[in-house]
Amino acid sequence: MPKIGMAPIRRRQLIDAVIASIHDYGLADATVARIAAKAGVSAGIVHHYFKGKDDLLFETMRFLLEDLRRSAVSRLAVARTPQQRVFAIIEACLADEQFAPEVMAAWLALYGGARHSPRLRRILRIYARRLRSDLRNALKPLLPAARVASVAEGTVAMIDGLWLQYALHGAPEDPADPRRLTRDYVEAQMTLHGRVLTERQA
Repeated sequence: MPKIGMAPIRRRQLIDAVIASIHDYGLADATVARIAAKAGVSAGIVHHYFKGKDDLLFETMRFLLEDLRRSAVSRLAVARTPQQRVFAIIEACLADEQFAPEVMAAWLALYGGARHSPRLRRILRIYARRLRSDLRNALKPLLPAARVASVAEGTVAMIDGLWLQYALHGAPEDPADPRRLTRDYVEAQMTLHGRVLTERQA
């Protein structure tokens, strides 16, 4: 009988094992047996907390997305201007930890798995909608109304494109580079459309 309060610890342990197993073996070969071995538990323990591999993958994606959300919330909490709010979102999406090899491998595998999993597609769509909504809300005071959606979409493209480039070809030598490039894009759009910049976040 599991100890009271053990479930969250065990589930996190198994999710960490999923991320490590995907990195070591790839998604197809990250079997429940290998995930269990990576976590140092029996396959029976895995099935006690999760219905199977698909359930494990869903919960792993949900964990990664929730971790990303918490990172954004903590940065937004100390942002004092609209521009800082935009930059906070960029900083969260392209934070150093998002370029850890295990995390990049897990994201690539889960994105690929979403093609065949309605559950994974659904949770990814929720994340994508939230990201675009957060960016549009932050950009509204900074841009003409007609440009907000376009610049938000461009910022998403910068975030996703830069992250994918590094995920496929290796992490950046300086993790600050993709954040700087994305901030530069936003600032260029603000300048192009007549908003005078009064600050820059290093």
